Amino acid sequence: MSAKQGRGLAVVCLISAMAIWGSSFIALKLAFAELPPLWVIFGRMLLGSLVFLLAWRWRGRFDYRRGDWKYLVGLAACEPCLYFIFEALALQNTSASQAGMITALLPLLVAVGAFVFLRERTTGTTLAGFALAVVGAVWLSLAGSADEHAINPLLGNFYEFLAMICATGYTLLLKHLSSRYSAFMLTAMQAFIGALFFLPVAASQAPFPQAISLQGIAVLCYLGIVVTVGGYGLYNFGVSRLPAGQASGFINLIPVFTLIMAIIVLGESLNLMQACAAGLVFVGVGLSQYRNTPALPAGVLD
Repeated sequence: MSAKQGRGLAVVCLISAMAIWGSSFIALKLAFAELPPLWVIFGRMLLGSLVFLLAWRWRGRFDYRRGDWKYLVGLAACEPCLYFIFEALALQNTSASQAGMITALLPLLVAVGAFVFLRERTTGTTLAGFALAVVGAVWLSLAGSADEHAINPLLGNFYEFLAMICATGYTLLLKHLSSRYSAFMLTAMQAFIGALFFLPVAASQAPFPQAISLQGIAVLCYLGIVVTVGGYGLYNFGVSRLPAGQASGFINLIPVFTLIMAIIVLGESLNLMQACAAGLVFVGVGLSQYRNTPALPAGVLD
């Protein structure tokens, strides 16, 4: 496969992953309405683990090097462990559409993380865009009012922001590890560790569900197989083929997919002030991506 073809495939994989992740906010909202949130997260991790076990023969590259354990542990701690705890808390308090909007901050957070940890140069334009997008995200949260979809939007959006901090650490660590481990191995490790982590955590928070509807089963299967296996697998493959900062830019598509799906499936909507705030987030993100000169390549974490 040529470099151009590999890049094209990576772009297709990343766009597909963003569509899947955008739909995950809707699926989680539906699942949380019926089941305890942490049991939902455990169920999706368990289903994902089973799929990876069945497909283990296609696991691909595994080149462990001394000291990799700390990066692998950090990767799993960021996602799925802390990330899904914060996302579960977020979606119990805010709407799927607002949570999706907060994900637009991720590319900017990755750019700042790359500046701090990978020693990439960050321009004043990027920093200005970051500040503008943060203002938009705060405005979006403050402009929200409690309703059936968002009982406490300010708190929920803050939890989603913390989830994005975790996603930033995950993306930087993933880029560092992707040269030695296949997308399959890294995604499988996330699912296995996530299942082990969330089982005792879920059990400590709520009793095991005694009954679940067909819709609940379908949503869990979608989250565990399509979102966990498909979404993360596609994203990890894309990140392994593109620079971390460039790959993270595709995250900007999640709010678009989420908003459209939330309006169609859940009947959610944004008020005028929230729509303006969401627009400010997108302007800030767009400004942060503008460059007069090519970005410097990423360094290493070591």
